[in-house]
Amino acid sequence: MYTQTPPLPDQSVGKKNSLALRLWHWGSAAVISGLLTTILFLKVIIKTKALGPQFQEVLQKQGVVMSTEQVRGLSRIVSHHIWDWHIYLGLTLSFLLLFRIVLEFFQTGGQRFAAKLAVARQYFRQQGADLKDARHSLLVKYSYVVFYLLLTVMVGTGLALTYADDVEFLHKLEHDVKEVHNVTMYLIIAFVVVHIVGVVWSELTKGKGIVSDMINGGK
Repeated sequence: MYTQTPPLPDQSVGKKNSLALRLWHWGSAAVISGLLTTILFLKVIIKTKALGPQFQEVLQKQGVVMSTEQVRGLSRIVSHHIWDWHIYLGLTLSFLLLFRIVLEFFQTGGQRFAAKLAVARQYFRQQGADLKDARHSLLVKYSYVVFYLLLTVMVGTGLALTYADDVEFLHKLEHDVKEVHNVTMYLIIAFVVVHIVGVVWSELTKGKGIVSDMINGGK
């Protein structure tokens, strides 16, 4: 027996993406880029572990002799300054995540992520819907759910590492928390790469306007 599919929720709320959501999106993109840049400097560009011998070589040419431990102290200064920036950016990302959670409750109608996910799920179930487009739309929405979960884990573990020296039970878990934090970071990098590739692909095919919608709000 044929059952009529209920109509999709009305999303006519003016702008597709609110100003607050757009500011959160680009602010989070900038902060996450900054966090990854600090890691890039520490692990690839500067390589703080290799700074000691380089400092020692330069100092010896100037007639200054320092022990290996003293030179390591100099390299730690550089490392600590970069980590300070990493921590500041991490705390900023924590506030941005909290802002996004609160924002979800104040978004209007179809601007809410929960509403957009519901629409994608309903569209996928509709009879006669373009299954390829519906499947892609639903997959994209669920990928955002995964991203929010990863972001929550990264922020939570990052805060735990930041205050591990001040809280005894966090200090005991520091090694395991650090492992989770590092793995989550790589997963977020993977998401960012896939997200950028997907946006570029959509802009070049039939999904034009995604970037402009996140800049001017869309309609």
